[in-house]
Amino acid sequence: MNVFRTLMIAALVGLHAWATLPAHAAGAVVTTPQVKAELVAHAPEGVAPGKPLWLGLKIEHQPHWHTYWKNPGDSGLPTTMAWQLPAGVQAGEIEWPTPSKLPLGPLMNYGYDGTLLLPVPVTVPADFKGEALDVKLHAEWLVCKDVCIPESGEFTLRLPAQAATATHAALFAAARAALPQPAAGSQGSATLDGQTLVLKVSGLPAAWQGLALDFFPETTGVINNAEKPKTVWADGSWTARVPLDPQRSASPAAMPAVLVAPGQPAGLLVQVAVNGPWPAVAPLPAIESPPTPVAPPPPTTTLGLALLLALAGGALLNLMPCVFPVLSLKVMGFAKHANDRRILLAGGLAYTAGVVLSFLALAGLLLALRAGGEQLGWGFQLQSPVVVAVLAALFTLIGLNLAGVFEFGSVLPSSWAAARARHPMVDSALTGVLAVAVASPCTAPFMGASLGLAVTLPAVEALAIFGALGLGMALPYLAVSAWPPLARALPRPGPWMAHFKSVMAFPMFATVIWLVWVLGQQAGIDGAGALLLLLLALAFLAWALGSPGMGRVARRGFGAAALLLMVATLFWAGPALRQDTVAAAAPAAGAAWQPWSAALVAQAQAEGRPVFVDFTAAWCVTCQFNKRTTLARAEVMDDFAQRRVLLLRADWTRRDAAISAELARLGRSGVPVYALYAPGAAGPRLLSEILSVDEVRTALATLPQP
Repeated sequence: MNVFRTLMIAALVGLHAWATLPAHAAGAVVTTPQVKAELVAHAPEGVAPGKPLWLGLKIEHQPHWHTYWKNPGDSGLPTTMAWQLPAGVQAGEIEWPTPSKLPLGPLMNYGYDGTLLLPVPVTVPADFKGEALDVKLHAEWLVCKDVCIPESGEFTLRLPAQAATATHAALFAAARAALPQPAAGSQGSATLDGQTLVLKVSGLPAAWQGLALDFFPETTGVINNAEKPKTVWADGSWTARVPLDPQRSASPAAMPAVLVAPGQPAGLLVQVAVNGPWPAVAPLPAIESPPTPVAPPPPTTTLGLALLLALAGGALLNLMPCVFPVLSLKVMGFAKHANDRRILLAGGLAYTAGVVLSFLALAGLLLALRAGGEQLGWGFQLQSPVVVAVLAALFTLIGLNLAGVFEFGSVLPSSWAAARARHPMVDSALTGVLAVAVASPCTAPFMGASLGLAVTLPAVEALAIFGALGLGMALPYLAVSAWPPLARALPRPGPWMAHFKSVMAFPMFATVIWLVWVLGQQAGIDGAGALLLLLLALAFLAWALGSPGMGRVARRGFGAAALLLMVATLFWAGPALRQDTVAAAAPAAGAAWQPWSAALVAQAQAEGRPVFVDFTAAWCVTCQFNKRTTLARAEVMDDFAQRRVLLLRADWTRRDAAISAELARLGRSGVPVYALYAPGAAGPRLLSEILSVDEVRTALATLPQP
């Protein structure tokens, strides 16, 4: 099989795909799977001293996601903004719109969903003379649904000084309308009755009299947010008995708060003076485990041991299902040249060079991106739908060629074939590149610890570990190449090779099915459909240009039609393939597994409940194998249930900085990773990459009975 020619076509497709990737440079808009955040401005009279000027962060939440108010309530974090402005230009504080209550189980949070604008007033100095105002903003926010994801963005904006900027006038007007207003003529006071704050507010507007009001204190850590206050109207005054937080963190003399009435566009800001001594704070209940997950101690693996583990892990990588399709190509090569020791050895050395250099190239890119602040791990390239689509196209072409649908000799110039004839070792080297492309998402036994150590070491030592990993993967084929009796043990060349070649097309197509499924997890059903249509157009193009026995006239006619179809499909499918903002699906009611978050782990540990975390990804074949075998066995699930183990799944299919950071805390750089948190333990117990029923049940047996 002409691997060289296949990879040349794939490289062209890949270059086109990478050229159309969206840019990630700083701008006015940052989009994540959960929100679209945009830096906006309102300067109706231009940028000048004494003229009104507002900046704001506009956040459009995906359905069911929310961010938080200045007092987030029982959990969460408020949005923060750090401005970089020209000398003398001053940004004020965030003017927070009236919040809403966001109940979550036994917790009560305060925040926003839908479309939100957080406006900030800006003061321009008298000596400002610039032609434009350059604004830079670093914003951080916590966005939550069933899980919470810390996010941030770098924003830039340039405002012309002389021209008005009023594109978002309606948005800023709506934000001003939602801003809590001082309650003119109202008076608020509070007294303490044991563990209850008795709040009384008089002088409220007539339209508010008799309504059920909500109370939002600006001071955090004082009241029990989840407990509903008992309220009553009497003589025009509103009184509320608000339970205190037994472990409150503040005892203020005054509590600014926002009162909200149903049907009113904005709340009222009231100042509440607290009279009387505060009760003592109740001590925290004793717990056996710390309130937050504790990272395991730094790895004690030495560089020498890490190199040996990487070598062994690379060799075992050949047993992973994702590598099987490419290994079949090497088997065919061994059988073809079993009696030619020179060609056999040269091919083995070229294959080894292709594997090792590919591992080093991927590792170098990974380390460079991590040094630039990206939260990435091993297999990061398959977190991009475009890369998945390119690999699917590559394996489709290989499968069609193996099945005899087309021949590359009819597609590519004769000079390419002549080049291959002069340099047959190039095919072997590029087969090694192909093997690494499909093997990189997998993590074999012994690889986890060595890769986790590698990303913490200096570049030279880290690359040595990745080089050892590649050498281990190529070692079995290098051994066969250097010891001809092993190759001669294979059947002699004959008609069986033609049948074997056709049969090997089906593992290639199985790989394509897997890649389409992976892309569907990343880009949704529209993305998967677009990829299937693209593969169909590619197959038609390959058949039209390379089908054996087709006449010249027919080839030209079908080829022209196929090229038009291919171009049209690329234009239509491109946006869907680049879409990588599909939100993770919420678990079904009653589902055993829940989406992972550090907060859930901490909460379960504080309750003395064990936790099992499955760090997984759709593109990780080992992960899917374990999920559908060991983790699906009835006896394993029964053991989880008997010991009340909280089952969490950290899905790394799409890039997720929180999961990347947690993997780094665990000393790992790729998936799968299986972490069992026992009550009272200093850190989690990490299980092997290829799970067995006995291993999981043995680990669970060490947990205390509930």
